[in-house]
Amino acid sequence: MLRPESGGGTRDIAGLSPSAPLPQAGPPSLRWGCPRSITSPSGGAAPPSISSPLPQVGPPLTYSTSFPQAELPLSPLILLSLCRCLRPAGTPAAAPALSAGGARVTAPPKMADNLPTEFDVVVVGTGLPESIIAAACARSGQRVLHVDSRNYYGGNWASFSFSGLLSWIKENQQKTDLNDESEDWRKLILEDEEAIPLSSKDKTIQHVEDFCFGDQDSAEGVEEAGALPKLPVFGAPGAQGVSAASEETPTAEGISLGSEQSPAAEGAEKENPAAESPAEEPQSPEAEQAPGSEPGAAPGDGAGTAPGTGAAPSAASGESAPEPAKTETAPSENAAQEPKKITYSQIVREGRRFNIDLVSKLLYSRGLLIDLLIKSNVSRYAEFKNATRVLAFREGKVEQVPCSRADVFNSRQLTMVEKRMLMKFLTFCLDYEQHPEEYQDYESSTFAQFLQTRKLTPSLQHFILHSIAMVSETESSTLEGLQSTKKFLQCLGRYGNTPFLFPLYGQGEIPQCFCRLCAVFGGIYCLRHAVRCLVLDRASGRCKAIVDHFGQRINANYFIVEDSYLSESTCTNVCYRQISRAVLITDQSVLNTDSEQQVSILTVPPLEQGRAAVCVIELCSSTMTCMKDTYLVHLTCPSTKTAREDLEPVVQKLFNVNTEKETENEELEKPRVLWAVYFNMRDSSGVEKSSYAGLPSNVYVCSGPDSALGNDCAVKQAETIFREMFPTEEFCPPPPNPEDIIYDEDEIEPEESGLNNSPETKPESSAEESSSGDGAAVTKEE
Repeated sequence: MLRPESGGGTRDIAGLSPSAPLPQAGPPSLRWGCPRSITSPSGGAAPPSISSPLPQVGPPLTYSTSFPQAELPLSPLILLSLCRCLRPAGTPAAAPALSAGGARVTAPPKMADNLPTEFDVVVVGTGLPESIIAAACARSGQRVLHVDSRNYYGGNWASFSFSGLLSWIKENQQKTDLNDESEDWRKLILEDEEAIPLSSKDKTIQHVEDFCFGDQDSAEGVEEAGALPKLPVFGAPGAQGVSAASEETPTAEGISLGSEQSPAAEGAEKENPAAESPAEEPQSPEAEQAPGSEPGAAPGDGAGTAPGTGAAPSAASGESAPEPAKTETAPSENAAQEPKKITYSQIVREGRRFNIDLVSKLLYSRGLLIDLLIKSNVSRYAEFKNATRVLAFREGKVEQVPCSRADVFNSRQLTMVEKRMLMKFLTFCLDYEQHPEEYQDYESSTFAQFLQTRKLTPSLQHFILHSIAMVSETESSTLEGLQSTKKFLQCLGRYGNTPFLFPLYGQGEIPQCFCRLCAVFGGIYCLRHAVRCLVLDRASGRCKAIVDHFGQRINANYFIVEDSYLSESTCTNVCYRQISRAVLITDQSVLNTDSEQQVSILTVPPLEQGRAAVCVIELCSSTMTCMKDTYLVHLTCPSTKTAREDLEPVVQKLFNVNTEKETENEELEKPRVLWAVYFNMRDSSGVEKSSYAGLPSNVYVCSGPDSALGNDCAVKQAETIFREMFPTEEFCPPPPNPEDIIYDEDEIEPEESGLNNSPETKPESSAEESSSGDGAAVTKEE
């Protein structure tokens, strides 16, 4: 039973009685959202009723199943534990809970081994396409089970703290043989059934190499700030959390796509961090990584947990924030001075300030993903920062590219004639379809050849090809170049002077935001929950169930599987591409200006024939992805060799990779690399379903990240799969206004109540319209 909250009402959720006061935390859509009930191991359908008010102290604990009332020193946020995103990306999925005094609490019974057996949709993997599909299915009223064998959300779309990334590197460098793994699940397959085994080892990451260019000896014994000590026994007494680092955190001033402030910032209070499991690397969800996000997940196998979010507090949240001048120092006079020395031990100590993406992307301000975030109102769960500049690498130098009309006319790099040439060509690109006679003769030519016919200088051709259209010099056709240029120009000015946005706390926030929407509308989440096989019915040829690592058989109508879970026998005929990736931590920007807080995108043309152009994205500390006085640099390109062989020449062109003693005078002006990692990632985009052997019609495969800059491929794939499953349902419709929902017709007064509330609902409805339309509210950055 749910009641409207405008009158301060209460609700009954997961067995809690209506007399318990409703916690006023989170946006309206979360307060009335209710997850589906989960059967407890004892066989009961719901936890015992709790009629007394919940105390206001203590850390939030994930409410997983029934356990004695005496063991509930919980905060009011327990009511939202299955609806809200409680865990920042890269942190372990399960952690022992702490009471208000810091002592261990008895672990609640597991329920991952006693899930409901009937669902409409089962989703395996928590990458971006799978998360969008799960959210769309739950939003349309389907019963959704979303599982992942990993202990974090996002798969290859995830973001990690520095220590979390080191653990990920170690895991992928180890070559473990799982052939001797038990196959007892085969005994559960009946005679009229057939099993399609799924892989238990992710083989999408290869050639992982990490390098430290500083003194690692000084990092011996250095602990991550805010991390909790490991304890030998789960129930060991006297476990106490380590307080968060007192160092000032950079202010996260982001663009809010919706008109409402981030739910994680509403009423957020500092709470004690939860203790970590002894088997996990010590990590602590502290305010400096994700202000307003709560730690916590169900101990055991992560059943019923909902994904975390790192939405930053907006100005309306009432939290005091440092002045922008404190964060964005202006080194106009000291730009030539030597940058602050950063040691490896400092990086380890401040590791929780890093949110390092496995895949590097930007969001086009009028791209499919931004439109979907606004339409579905998922944008309320995250905040974004505008990319501040577009750079070009030409003749060994990095230059800033003028994007808008004002930038063109204010540029000192272009002559007056070049400015007129550029404006004339960009105006043509905006409506090139209306002038087919201008390009029809060059449709079979490359875009680079077409530019040579437009009376453009070599510098303008370089800017347009590599920094505006961002297409291949040798492979992209004229039409592809014109389309890319038009897309770039259409996205200008919506949220800033460049077409791109970046989510605060990293790309890993986006899948978690959609997982959160799914949880709000009843989806059930289980991390560390491996699926052994798909069960096929021989008679119908359709998949009827999955078998998990507990031996449970879970039935469903449709199954969504991430590509990395498919076995080698299923992917025998699939030809995969590879992506070369590198992540660098540097001490200064590739192009120093008056402002240190710059988010830059740079395309480096191929350094030799046969190589691909390299996309470089440089992030500053105000994106909440790295510590102060450092920059996080992502390099991406389609693979021709290993990642190090593809990207190291570009790194050497742009950065100083020598140690401090070996640095020459010529290298002093370049940013110094403090730490680097190279790896190859599988690109399964564009693979037809027919390429996978033996998959039934109701099993759909989602690909991993592609090498493109945007996320259009993932959104298109998710929408295509959803429409194949439910052709009559709307894809991720806007959520209803909470004021318009009738929770219990018996307790709603006749029609006068709706009329009386109409003046109050007008501001809410207008907010919903503004958050779901093009006129999204934007918080201006300093």
